[in-house]
Amino acid sequence: MNLRAMVVLLALAAATPEMRYFRYERPVAGPGSRAGQTCVALDAGIFAHAAPGLTDVRLYRVADSDHHETPFVIREAAPVEQKQREIAPLNLGKRHAQTTFEAAMPEGRYSDVELDVTAKNFIATVAVTGSQTDGGREGTELGMFTIFDLSGQKLGRSTVLHLPESNFRYLYFAIAGPVKPEDVAGLSVERVPAKQQYVTVADTNRVVENGHETTMQFRVPANVPVERVEFVVGAEPANFSRDVTVRVSPVVAGKQTTDQEPPAPVESSGNLLRLHATRDGHRIDEEHLAVDAPWAEFGAAGSTWAVTIDNGDDAPLEITDVRLEMAERKLCFDAAAGASYAVFLGDPALSAPRYDYATLFVPEADAAQATLDPEQANPEYEGRPDARPFTERHPALLWVALVLVVLLLGVVAVRTAKEAPKV
Repeated sequence: MNLRAMVVLLALAAATPEMRYFRYERPVAGPGSRAGQTCVALDAGIFAHAAPGLTDVRLYRVADSDHHETPFVIREAAPVEQKQREIAPLNLGKRHAQTTFEAAMPEGRYSDVELDVTAKNFIATVAVTGSQTDGGREGTELGMFTIFDLSGQKLGRSTVLHLPESNFRYLYFAIAGPVKPEDVAGLSVERVPAKQQYVTVADTNRVVENGHETTMQFRVPANVPVERVEFVVGAEPANFSRDVTVRVSPVVAGKQTTDQEPPAPVESSGNLLRLHATRDGHRIDEEHLAVDAPWAEFGAAGSTWAVTIDNGDDAPLEITDVRLEMAERKLCFDAAAGASYAVFLGDPALSAPRYDYATLFVPEADAAQATLDPEQANPEYEGRPDARPFTERHPALLWVALVLVVLLLGVVAVRTAKEAPKV
């Protein structure tokens, strides 16, 4: 790292928040008469005008003549933990014409369990029992669940068992149907997160039909996270299984000033499934109308999103709405009774704050809920002085000086040559 770059970094690191350097403010609307922990839901707009990662967001207690910085913490909705793939089945075998096995489950609470079944074109019933010990199959009955693979009928596949929230250390499975012990490769589990809420980033009901595909287009500002794509589909058809592709491309702002190629688009895929039917005496009720969004981080111009449904030879789905959504984030702080607060942002020179409050934060179930008023310009705003070295701020002067030096050296050289004695 050269000296000038180090000076710039040190200048940015030393930047301290001042009211006049914030471009925007968002007053907090909520229970002003109540003291104690208060949480404010953050919308997509605050991400669009804040620095990446919300590093420049600050909260101030607003008084008549002064503003006081208030410690806070930003809590993200807890994501589902990554699945623990291939938890090995124990004591896998046959018992009374059923495929049976056990599984040692991870500590903590979990819900959905997905069986890794290699069989194709089947319908089976799974009885699940939970126990805190591995001493036998006696325990708490968690229910009967239907798993199936109807891909041959283009009706999808599901081997997920929607268990009630549980924390049993051992689960016992008995599968009735055409699933043999050698068809069971393992299982995975999803831990139970805090109740996940989502905030709409962008939505549309405008669709473009092109051959066998239905496409929806979106534009997302820079820094706005998108975690999933949710579809609202009409009542018909009653059953369907459609593959979905989500493609995210960077928006190139203006003329490129470097030879560097823009970031490549990123893609992800998923499946929309609705199946409410009876097959071979088994009732199947499955709906998956949301897909995960690809992770993408592009420049200040934002990104464009193309969501495409592959209809095959079937009629297009009746799409009434498609929403890009982010997991809800909340800004929490301890409010003083009767005080007014406002969130300030728009000073990219700031680094993320570090508060004891965030380190020691314990969420309260009865925390007061507040909202953010619409964004407005900070009337005190003025641009932060450029802290870069003089040569960084005026690179043209460096070239002018260099040319002058070359010319001066040339003049000196010519004069020296003329004054030199002839041999």
